[in-house]
Amino acid sequence: MNIAALLSGGVDSSVVVHLLCEQGYKPALFYIKIGMEGEEYMDCSAEEDTELARAIARRYGLTLEIIDLHREYWDRVAVYAIEKIRKGLTPNPDVMCNKLIKFGCFEEQAGKYFDRTATGHYATTVEKEGKIWLGTASDPVKDQTDFLAQIDHLQVSKLMFPIGHLMKQEVRQIALEAALPSARRKDSQGICFLGKINYNDFVRRFLGEKEGKVVEWETGRVIGTHRGYWFHTIGQRKGLGLSGGPWFVIRKNTEENVIYVSHGYDPQTQYGNEFLMKDFHFITENPWPAEMKETAITFKIRHTPEFIPGKCVQTANGFRVYSSEDLQGIAPGQFGVIYDKDARICIGSGEISAEE
Repeated sequence: MNIAALLSGGVDSSVVVHLLCEQGYKPALFYIKIGMEGEEYMDCSAEEDTELARAIARRYGLTLEIIDLHREYWDRVAVYAIEKIRKGLTPNPDVMCNKLIKFGCFEEQAGKYFDRTATGHYATTVEKEGKIWLGTASDPVKDQTDFLAQIDHLQVSKLMFPIGHLMKQEVRQIALEAALPSARRKDSQGICFLGKINYNDFVRRFLGEKEGKVVEWETGRVIGTHRGYWFHTIGQRKGLGLSGGPWFVIRKNTEENVIYVSHGYDPQTQYGNEFLMKDFHFITENPWPAEMKETAITFKIRHTPEFIPGKCVQTANGFRVYSSEDLQGIAPGQFGVIYDKDARICIGSGEISAEE
């Protein structure tokens, strides 16, 4: 079997290569290069990433090819993110990067020549009734199926997740025992391939700054100013620059460039227990009967270890989720990710709508 393995320079993808080689495979290694333009945005970790990827390739006597998808990333993912932010929504570039770049453009350019593509994602595949489904990882803290919830059946059918059945500490231990170059490297943070670049710097580059009012929701009192609604998201607590906190962003008026905040450690105004998703995307297929009135599910509205129980109902406008518990900071533009009631299979995802 011909296998392409995506290397990032991190410990997870390095262990993927190690495990595949232990199983007798000789994967072709690929590093996807995507970075910011302009010296002020350069992230030196990218150079370190490629050096570590080369070290892994040398260690196992494998080929390494660097695939430059810089332009495709900006045309497809960065533009998507900026347009959502401009509309006052909260995008998820990681989700679209996986769908359009890692398993989209890469497949078009190189992956199509291989039987399978292996990655260091914490996820699994599940065969059920002759079809392949995206399954959750054994480690709920590291599970990354919410970032994969926009891929399609063809993509998931071709993917391999060699570390999806392992806990993070087990992956780290394998790397240490094998003396892999990335064994002690910290996990990366940040927006997909943007690495360590500051989110506000990324947004400022494209949307600039424009002073607006910060208004207390309950009283209508102006309590401060901000530099543009696009720097803020629903549920945000940090970075508001307000005294006497905590304060939470609960609403945005994009036409008047006003953000509304609510005060206190647990203000009810920042909570809700339902949301609507339009244009819902099923990864493999719709597992629910046509006459379904409601079905028990688990779900996520952000990257957390918890799978929240709830019910899903199909309406004329899309799928509405009713949560069994109050949800903090439901942010339109983010993806609601739906799982079966046992949180074992990721069914799909839809963008949370601002409209009812």
